[in-house]
Amino acid sequence: MATIRRLSFTFMSAILVLPLVASSTAAAGISHGATWAAGVSGATTAPSCETTPAFNKNNFGHSTRINNKFLPLVPGTQFTLDGTTTDDEGVRLPRRVILTVTDLTKVINGVRTVVLWDRDIADGELVESELTFQAQDNKGSVWNLGEYPEEYENGKFVGAPSTWIAGLAGAKAGIHMLAKPKVGTAEYLQGLAPRIDFLDCGKVFKTGVVRCTPTTCYDNVLIVNERSPLEPDSGIQRKFYAPGVGNVKITAVGDPEGETLDLTRVVRLNEDGLARARRAALKLEKRAYEVSSVYRKTPPAERR
Repeated sequence: MATIRRLSFTFMSAILVLPLVASSTAAAGISHGATWAAGVSGATTAPSCETTPAFNKNNFGHSTRINNKFLPLVPGTQFTLDGTTTDDEGVRLPRRVILTVTDLTKVINGVRTVVLWDRDIADGELVESELTFQAQDNKGSVWNLGEYPEEYENGKFVGAPSTWIAGLAGAKAGIHMLAKPKVGTAEYLQGLAPRIDFLDCGKVFKTGVVRCTPTTCYDNVLIVNERSPLEPDSGIQRKFYAPGVGNVKITAVGDPEGETLDLTRVVRLNEDGLARARRAALKLEKRAYEVSSVYRKTPPAERR
């Protein structure tokens, strides 16, 4: 099977409080020129985002109540995005991403997070099943605190080498969605894990635009550009967020092999559907404890 490019899709590269929402980055508690100790050949500092938000576990009083205007994550909500991706042979393939907000929580780096279950399906075949952990701070910003992405080939589990957990092995939490996103705000760290060469940055590109998907049009859409300084040739992943809905569209800039996705369906699962999602997430977690030495250091997920 040809290799499928991994989509940086955390609804939260998603990716969600701190004083970062202030218009001044100084008032926001952000340090400039943040670097990471991994280093690169011929350079005195490693690649980095423009700013690193100051993480403090005490700033998350109601961390699992994620009601950010552009990234509401209500337990039982399931988002489906459809589009295309490119394999390593340059062939465009249909792609579907299904993100479910479970009723599980998990403590990561001292913060209780919401557990999201994300399935990535390319050409009708599951290529990734992932647990993502997000929390909202007191000001309304949504943070990324870790990921456990299982990879599959020909329908079989082959590992989870891209696992990262904030506070372990040098990994740092980052902001997926600002509380009050504004054009001109400095680029911010979305997540960092030196051990697996993971570094994502986000920057507000536009606000207040109209954007249509195949199913509907949205007003007052926010556009966020995401990039990885470790892969300067990979271009930009551009994400579109509609108020009260969340991520409605994903495109690529400067990357001919980039993915494109549109939100095609949003549903609220019934009790049985939510229970199935919970069982699936707990099944992933069970294997995570078996295969990941980093994940093994975290407390178990709990039902809300």
